[in-house]
Amino acid sequence: MPAGPGPAPVVILSHGLGGSREGLSYLGTALAEAGYMAIHLQHIGSDDSLWRGNGDRIALAAAALDVQGAVNRLLDAKFALSNLPPRADASRAAIAGHSYGAWTVQHMLGERLPGGDRGLGLPDARLKVGVALSPIPARGLPPRLAYGGIAAPLLHITGTEDHGFIEGVQAPMRRQPFEQATNPGALAVLRGAVHASFADEREAGGRYADSTYHARAAALSVAFLDGVLRGDAAALGRLRGGAPGLVAQGDEVILRGL
Repeated sequence: MPAGPGPAPVVILSHGLGGSREGLSYLGTALAEAGYMAIHLQHIGSDDSLWRGNGDRIALAAAALDVQGAVNRLLDAKFALSNLPPRADASRAAIAGHSYGAWTVQHMLGERLPGGDRGLGLPDARLKVGVALSPIPARGLPPRLAYGGIAAPLLHITGTEDHGFIEGVQAPMRRQPFEQATNPGALAVLRGAVHASFADEREAGGRYADSTYHARAAALSVAFLDGVLRGDAAALGRLRGGAPGLVAQGDEVILRGL
């Protein structure tokens, strides 16, 4: 929760496959410090229950292919939007997520599901903007159909080494959801960042904690949200100028339509 008593713009946070509501804490903290309310979801069925105890990669892979589990993630996000805390400014709502959470973001904003809408009512008009960490390229549909329903601004953040071990996505492919879409947005590619660089699951052996990329991903996200949700022209101008002070040498930042 941000400081102060007044209404605050809200960001729904969606963890990756095998994650939990404790994940992305670096991003939630940065958002709260910037005046946003951060609501961390836990997606039962694709959360850390998959690896705790006797879980393994087979369970993770099976969950990644579970169609109903994917739909349930979208229902989780819609439930959260329908049950916001009193201080939430529902007119300024955003969604952010990592990996499978990025998939959730992309589809909540209107990326077409291969099997159709399934009565979900997507895109969800309550969401004004999104942030996809380690975006997931569309499969089973040509880009025009897959991304044509996305109208809201979307920030994509990935890394030059952002390869996926479950879905088989290679780092260059993560640029596709930005490059093959036409909605306003931005792409940030952080040099050297791997897939786990944007996660934050401290209980998973400490592997994802204290990443050197957390501060950059959080700063880019806050600047983008400030520019879109708060109409901060200076924030967008900073991103247009390559995000000086927010990224490191060798990182790439591109804006479209903003």
